[in-house]
Amino acid sequence: MHAHGIAALVTLLISVTFGIVASLQFLYPDLVAGASWLSWGRLRYAHTQGIMLGWLGNAFFAFLYHAVPVLSGRRVTSARLGWWLFALWNFAVMAPGWVLLLAGVSQPLEWAEFPPVIDAVVVAALLMSVVQFLPPLFTRGLEYLYVSSWYIIGGLVFTLLAYPMGNIVPEFVAGASGAAFSGLWIHDAVGLYVTPLALAIVYFVIPAATRRPIYSHFLSMLGFWLLFFLYPLNGTHHYVFSVIPMSAQIGAITASALLGVDVIIVVTNLLLSLRGSGAVPRDVGLRFVATGTVFYLIVSLQGSMQAQMAVNQTVHFTDWVVGHSHLAMLGFASFAAAGGLVHAWQRIGWARYNARLVDHAFWLLAAGVVVMVVDLTLAGLVQGRLWQSGAPWIESVQASRPYWMVRTLAAVPLAGGFIALLAGLTTGPRGGGLKAIEDSVGVEPVEEIAPRLAPMAGGAS
Repeated sequence: MHAHGIAALVTLLISVTFGIVASLQFLYPDLVAGASWLSWGRLRYAHTQGIMLGWLGNAFFAFLYHAVPVLSGRRVTSARLGWWLFALWNFAVMAPGWVLLLAGVSQPLEWAEFPPVIDAVVVAALLMSVVQFLPPLFTRGLEYLYVSSWYIIGGLVFTLLAYPMGNIVPEFVAGASGAAFSGLWIHDAVGLYVTPLALAIVYFVIPAATRRPIYSHFLSMLGFWLLFFLYPLNGTHHYVFSVIPMSAQIGAITASALLGVDVIIVVTNLLLSLRGSGAVPRDVGLRFVATGTVFYLIVSLQGSMQAQMAVNQTVHFTDWVVGHSHLAMLGFASFAAAGGLVHAWQRIGWARYNARLVDHAFWLLAAGVVVMVVDLTLAGLVQGRLWQSGAPWIESVQASRPYWMVRTLAAVPLAGGFIALLAGLTTGPRGGGLKAIEDSVGVEPVEEIAPRLAPMAGGAS
């Protein structure tokens, strides 16, 4: 767990650096003239793949090493398999993947930019993650599965199935059909990989930090099944007004609207579970998770709205969509991942922990995300209005420059927050995290996480 946590934060800072340099090129197009490996397209690929697989992938794995034994009362499958998974993910996927992307070896598919040779290793690593984390959850039967366990199972299984579809199949299917597969993956990457694993963290941390059960198990499971029934259908909304058959477009738009209803159900359940925790929870892991839950509601309703044709024709291809994606990955997903990482880290007796720096990290990240998303949303509305008015393209570029400047400046608190998070989890006294939770929620096993397994989880820890 510790190794994946450090790798998550290191790959995050590298990915953020790629993003900052790419954002500066909007303002200074000749900033890295002559250095093809630093060109905007290559940096953008390295940035997005780094956030999704480097930062979030490692953070999710780190949390699973804490959560699965608690939820199942069993150890993960194999320590040796864990080290193989760590090595493959970081030294056979991320490191060579970045080198190949910056060298110009990639495939031009959204959220699938790593070349096929890297994709093959990702699939192997995903299969290893299924073997590592899922058997313990099944040892006592389905009736013992807590809602977080369901999301872990769904996230790992569906990602293993969806990743080859979006990253490998389009290489062999030409034209609009291949684009349709790619479009499904654009959203499956978020909805069947990032979202369920982030929600697994949320559903775990809230009862652990509040020491109260989730408000409604029925609403939890309703939200789970609606997510996995609806999300595979909605990726085609990226191709509204395209040559994709209209029936597929309407199906995606309908699924997108229904997903908004699903998210309202899920977030209502989670916010009711947070009652009594205060507007700003004292426990910093819970604070990250609670803020990520609010971001989840906003970004999901925004996505349902922008899938509708009337809105789509205005905001598509604008910075509105860029703001939307940053709210999803740096808002909802990253806050959930950071909350899960902090929650688990506090419970490692020998790990260093600096409570003040972690607290500073939260506020810096919250400020950076809000400024960046609001700025890009406004930029998108300005761009869409100018495009629809028939104004020359260059006018939209000129009008966007102040917003692009603010977007780059917003990276300062974001980078500062992530640096503070890394420092907070690598400096300070050993066992400082245990001291922090002893003073707040306590370190005893929380029965509400997995009622029938709490005594076993306590013994396993």
